[in-house]
Amino acid sequence: MEQKDNLNLPEPLCISVPAAARLLGVSRNTGYEMVRLGQLPVLKCGQRRLVVPKAALKRMLEEASGTL
Repeated sequence: MEQKDNLNLPEPLCISVPAAARLLGVSRNTGYEMVRLGQLPVLKCGQRRLVVPKAALKRMLEEASGTL
């Protein structure tokens, strides 16, 4: 039985912190402050690059909208 490769996606699974900040409607600096405070889920790629998994961002927003 063959296993299909599900990694041939048309769009990336992660976005940059500034891109996530734009989606949230906050500034780039606020996005990085949210990372520092643990309010924005990130993965560290290498020593400096931080990326936000789209699935984690979506889950975070769904949880936040449930508390309103």
